[in-house]
Amino acid sequence: MSQSTTALQVKAAVERLGQTFEAFKANNDAAEIERRTKGYADHLIEEKLGRLSEEMKRLEAQIDGVSVAANRPSLSGDTGSGRVVDAHKSAFVNGYVRKGLERDVARLEEKSLNIATPSEGGYAVPMEIDHLIEQRLKDLSPIRSIASVTQIGSANYRKLVATTGPASGWVGESDARAETASPDFAEIAPPMGEIFANPAATQTMLDDAFFDVESWLAGELALEFAQKEGAAFISGDGINKPKGFLASVTSAANDATRAFGAIQHVSTGVAGDFSASDPADHLFDLVHSLKAGYRAGAQFVMNSATLNMIRKFKDADGDYLWRPGLQQGQASTLLGFPVVEAEDMPDVEADSLSVAFGNFQRGYLIADRMGTRVLRDPYSNKPFVHFYTTRRVGGSVVNSDAIKLLKFSAA
Repeated sequence: MSQSTTALQVKAAVERLGQTFEAFKANNDAAEIERRTKGYADHLIEEKLGRLSEEMKRLEAQIDGVSVAANRPSLSGDTGSGRVVDAHKSAFVNGYVRKGLERDVARLEEKSLNIATPSEGGYAVPMEIDHLIEQRLKDLSPIRSIASVTQIGSANYRKLVATTGPASGWVGESDARAETASPDFAEIAPPMGEIFANPAATQTMLDDAFFDVESWLAGELALEFAQKEGAAFISGDGINKPKGFLASVTSAANDATRAFGAIQHVSTGVAGDFSASDPADHLFDLVHSLKAGYRAGAQFVMNSATLNMIRKFKDADGDYLWRPGLQQGQASTLLGFPVVEAEDMPDVEADSLSVAFGNFQRGYLIADRMGTRVLRDPYSNKPFVHFYTTRRVGGSVVNSDAIKLLKFSAA
């Protein structure tokens, strides 16, 4: 796809998104008038609002998808300067993946000091394909796209976090300086787990010289990995998987009095709903519960059903709090902060933690152990060839002050 074609597609989608949002506002205003005068809104207007919401969601996904595809790195062995495909990638793709030939890829892995041996199960994915899987994971996995991600070489990763700062004070130029206390530290070890996928292709597909094996494999693996890890980063229990931020202990206490590691929640005062009057106030309370230093780079995280409720909120001047992103690469915003849709966030119900707000770059850490491994299996499900693939991923909250939650509870 040429750059000019991409720009035209994005421009057209952005224009349609703006028009759809204007139609949404007009219909929602009409529905509000009917609710005030008749006590209910005509079902045709409600149905139209639902269709307009879905259309806005589709257009946002289209804009994001076209932008991501345009910026995706090429997997070809030639970068424009005639660079030859590296030996490991060639042996892996053309020998092992297409034909099941293990000799060349095994020989190359034995020569490498930093690649595990074939006896551990399968062969290491070449670096170029591994990087493309990681890039597509970032595109597909909402929390990965906003969290801090680090590459590790073992399963014993530890991170030290300061729980108190060093003591300090004011003195005159010639006054004696008292010895200051040392800061306290806590050690955080993100729980690790092995995530697996098992995509399949027919041998006929693999034998086709025009079939892009690299892109197919990277796309299938990224899609399956993203679905599993997306849920774990949000609500995983930390047992053989990452620990999600919703699995952390929560407290109504503020940053000054809350126990280390607990995440502050702000209650709506109503079980399973926003308050009937001034529901948007809860969002303002949530934003201002986060220290100002963390708000730069902060985002809202919620699923599409919750966002559909919030899209209708207005401020005191009658302006909508949610605004669609009307430029390429610009996210939709709520109260001026980007909104990330994560379908693994819970729906609004009694005591649910359905809206998160915070600086996830500083608050949540994802640890990827280097190396994705593939085991080719042409026997279990003939005529399909399966590619059993594993990688180790960990994750946990590292700074509970940087993330806040909206709890739909009476207290």
